[in-house]
Amino acid sequence: MDLRAWLRTLPTFDRDQVAGLDVAAAPEDPAALHLSWIEEAAATGTPAPHAVVLATADGSGVVSARTLILKDISDGDWVIATSAESPKARDLAENPRAALTSFWCALGRQVRVSGAVRDLGDEVGAADYLARPAGSRAAARTGRQSEPLDSIETYDRAYAEALAAVQNHPDQVPGTWRCYAIEARTVEFWAARAEGGQVRLRYTRREDGWEKGLVWP
Repeated sequence: MDLRAWLRTLPTFDRDQVAGLDVAAAPEDPAALHLSWIEEAAATGTPAPHAVVLATADGSGVVSARTLILKDISDGDWVIATSAESPKARDLAENPRAALTSFWCALGRQVRVSGAVRDLGDEVGAADYLARPAGSRAAARTGRQSEPLDSIETYDRAYAEALAAVQNHPDQVPGTWRCYAIEARTVEFWAARAEGGQVRLRYTRREDGWEKGLVWP
């Protein structure tokens, strides 16, 4: 099989279904626009409309990316959560900058956020952890993320022990659970257009607020 030829045949956007971007109606705050796009994706039944890809780099510049759930957008901060012992948290400790990407294929839309990162502290991390369902808290407690695993049975035992600990001590919070805020410096909105082509709108943070303008797709 000619892989390149096959990849070119795969469908991308249904131009009759894309949601587009009304530049003239775009709000002054990119957080409001991003939230409205998440809400529209949720309303159309898009699975995990609040999923984002987080890209980080360690101190030597080695880049990695993974998908997780966006926790909040507030006062120019885009918030994610993870264990301080995770590879992504270690990257952020060495190089406190990151980028987020939201993508909703059916709507033909994408959002990119980039900026510096800060730890929001014990109280915010604890509140996020306690708001998670028991199974999610247990998964967070298994630890050793990305380390070699000898068998799925070993993981199952660790998960069962963690779940029992959560059920027996529902108010207990691991001190390693953290929330991180990406202090957005730029936020870009990209959308496929029903009439063809694309549109891209960039917000850039200034001292007195946000500046927005079109950029070439």
